[in-house]
Amino acid sequence: MSLSELVHEPLFGVTLTVAAYAAALKLHERWPRIHPLFAASAAIVVLLLASGIPYESYRIGGDYITFMLGPATVALGVPLYKNAARVRCHAAAILAAVTTGSVSAILLSAALVWSLGGSMELIITMMPKSVTSPIALEISRQAGGIPELTAVLTVLTGLIGSMFGPALLRAAGVRDDIALGAAIGTAAHGIGTARIMRDSEQAGSVGGFAMGVAAIVTSLLFIPLYAWLQ
Repeated sequence: MSLSELVHEPLFGVTLTVAAYAAALKLHERWPRIHPLFAASAAIVVLLLASGIPYESYRIGGDYITFMLGPATVALGVPLYKNAARVRCHAAAILAAVTTGSVSAILLSAALVWSLGGSMELIITMMPKSVTSPIALEISRQAGGIPELTAVLTVLTGLIGSMFGPALLRAAGVRDDIALGAAIGTAAHGIGTARIMRDSEQAGSVGGFAMGVAAIVTSLLFIPLYAWLQ
C-alpha cells in the first residue's frame, strides 16, 4: 500500500491521534505547563499542513476517535456515583449555577459574534460551544450551523477552560470543590472536568454532573433562543 493510499485509511487518523497524544503526555511529564491536548492538537495541525495531507483524509480516522467521546463521557459517571451523597446535598445550588452558566454561555457567545458583525450561521455555530462535543455538534447541525467549526470552538473552549479556569477561579477566591466542579463542568465540559479530576475526585464528580446538566439545559434552551434570534 502506497503512502497516498495509507492516508485515506481510518488507521492513519487513529494512529496519528494516539501517537500525538502519547508524545504530548511525555512532554507534559517533563514540562507540566504544557497542556497535553493543546500540544497534541497543535502537532497534528502542523503535520497536516506541512505534509499537505487534507483534513478530510485525517477525518476518516478522526471520526472514530470522535465516536469514542460518548463512552468516554459516560465513564465520568463512576466518580459521580462514588460522590453521589455529597452532590445530592448541593443539588439545588449546582442546578441553579449550571442553568445560569449555560444561559450566560449561549447569550454571550451570540452577543460576541453579533458585535463583530458575524452572520446568523456563525452565531448558531458559536452558541453551543460550552457543552460536550457530541451534543454541541448535533445542536449546530440541526440548527443550521457549521458542525466542523463548532467542533473546533468546542475543543478550544475546553482547552482554554482547563488551562486557565482552575487557576483563575482560585485566584478569585473560589476554592470549594463543589463550586470549582460546577463552574468548570459548565464552562469547559469534558476537557475541563478531566483536568480538575486530577486535583480532586470530588470536584471532578461535580464537574461530570454539571457537564451532563449543562448539555440538557443547553439543548432545551437552544430551541426558544434560536426561534427568538430568527
